[in-house]
Amino acid sequence: MSNTITFEDFTKVDLRVGTIIEVKDFPEARKPAYQLTIDFGDLGIKKSSAQITELYGKEDLLKRQIVAIINFPRKQIANFMSECLVLGAVEDSKVILLNPELKVKNGSSVN
Repeated sequence: MSNTITFEDFTKVDLRVGTIIEVKDFPEARKPAYQLTIDFGDLGIKKSSAQITELYGKEDLLKRQIVAIINFPRKQIANFMSECLVLGAVEDSKVILLNPELKVKNGSSVN
């Protein structure tokens, strides 16, 4: 288990639901990854690099809702600027995406 955080620490993390609207291969990444373009509704469109190629094909991801942290600073990954962190559970070094059970409005907060 990681270090304990306070509830105040948790409230600083902005978790939102978005829909993947574009998926591109990312051959410049050190580990196999996709470049994702994600619609967060009123919060806008953000891009992310995600190492999820082992379990997901590009066609599986298009129009899929995901959960992401949207208030991290932007991060340069190879020649790509990642603007959010898509969340997933990790099992045997494979990432299984987190998503709402039912479709919700893009930009909905996760508490």
